[in-house]
Amino acid sequence: MKQLWGSRFSKALDSKVNDFNSSLSFDCKLYKYDIEGSMAHTKMLSDTGIITAYEKDKIVNALNEILDEIENGKVEFDNSYEDIHTNIEKLLIEKIGDTGKKVHTSRSRNDQVALDIRMYLKNEIKSIIKSLILLIEVLLNISKDHTDTIMPGYTHLQRAQSVTFAHHLGAYVEMFKRDIERLDDTYKRVNVLPLGACALAGTPHPIDREVAAKYLGFNDVSLNSIDAVSDRDFVIETLSALSIIMMHLSRISEEIILWASFEFKFIELDDSYSTGSSIMPQKKNPDIAELTRGKTGRVYGDLITLLTVMKSLPLAYNKDMQEDKEPLFDAVETVLACLSIMPSMLSAMTIKKDNMLKAVKEGFLNATDVADYLVKKEVAFRDAHEISGKIVSYCIKENKTIEELDMETLKTFSKLFTDDIYKAINPTASVNSKKALGGPSVGNTVQVIKINEEWVKDKKNQLEKM
Repeated sequence: MKQLWGSRFSKALDSKVNDFNSSLSFDCKLYKYDIEGSMAHTKMLSDTGIITAYEKDKIVNALNEILDEIENGKVEFDNSYEDIHTNIEKLLIEKIGDTGKKVHTSRSRNDQVALDIRMYLKNEIKSIIKSLILLIEVLLNISKDHTDTIMPGYTHLQRAQSVTFAHHLGAYVEMFKRDIERLDDTYKRVNVLPLGACALAGTPHPIDREVAAKYLGFNDVSLNSIDAVSDRDFVIETLSALSIIMMHLSRISEEIILWASFEFKFIELDDSYSTGSSIMPQKKNPDIAELTRGKTGRVYGDLITLLTVMKSLPLAYNKDMQEDKEPLFDAVETVLACLSIMPSMLSAMTIKKDNMLKAVKEGFLNATDVADYLVKKEVAFRDAHEISGKIVSYCIKENKTIEELDMETLKTFSKLFTDDIYKAINPTASVNSKKALGGPSVGNTVQVIKINEEWVKDKKNQLEKM
């Protein structure tokens, strides 16, 4: 076996060293991008007169044949060649002889791998955005059915104020919208062509990088050949965006786990998205949500791995950078797996509206409404807050709710109370009194759902143009 770089060496590579050095086991995933990049590079070499049109056709046709053979399971990659790039080139040379050796003119594996990763990421980012859009659509569809489903809103995991289930889910819609916007922004920096930078110093041949960019659908061309091959910021940035997505998925998973518990009983997960216990017959476990929550740490680890690899590397390319692919592939596949199951799990769950409303009526969620009522009677908020707090303290001692207090008792706390206080502290009235944009009133929620449906429509149109 002769390595493509082996002419300078007098000894063959030790087999253990070859295995340690090899990236084929994981970068074989890039075969399609490597071939597509090679075809575009070949066409550019022909356009600029570096190779002939005949040679171009011969190379491109052979690469198409190799792609077809790989996808039909007719190719077994050779582990003695250290990566997918050398394997593809070996297959090409075996197919068309010396003409195949010209494909690497004005190219290094350094800019080649940077290109392959960028092409891979361009495709995968679009897939992740599509999955996020689907998740948002599911959340919006559920929300439309629950604009008036009253539930407790929480702070510190303590019941705080009344909101609606639609409003609560709307918070996750905003999170996942930001995730899409982060990926949109990341995509701009992924969409930069490194090809033509070669090893680090470019090439003396008269290549046209803009032509190569056009063939491959890149919007920009890198402006510094050293940076082009040593940059992995775009991978780190993607991993950061994916980590934030997983954090959001973990948060909604945690709520699903809580809501499905016997203590909350706000939802029931469908049997097809739950598991049981091998010893406790009554158990119905939210394993899918728990796994999503657990896999978040895995994606965080992928980000930290690459940050650590890159933190002290001198320019330009170093072999350490081979360690970028496994965490990247793992993070992308993990996020897509979680996003593939979350929408259907949410769509299948049962919402227990009565239990949500019952929880609202316990825990003095209307205490702030009492204070706001007094403010409307021109009591300073701090004084109103103190009065409401005393009422809550009294109710706790007497084992009553605020609604159960008669007017005579309420007037011992403030003479300003009149019968309209009972309407003000009603959960539905409380929710619908929050009319400022972004609040939980039914009117606001319906308006925001429509705004977000338009946002989704626009994003779908933008995605088609990426």
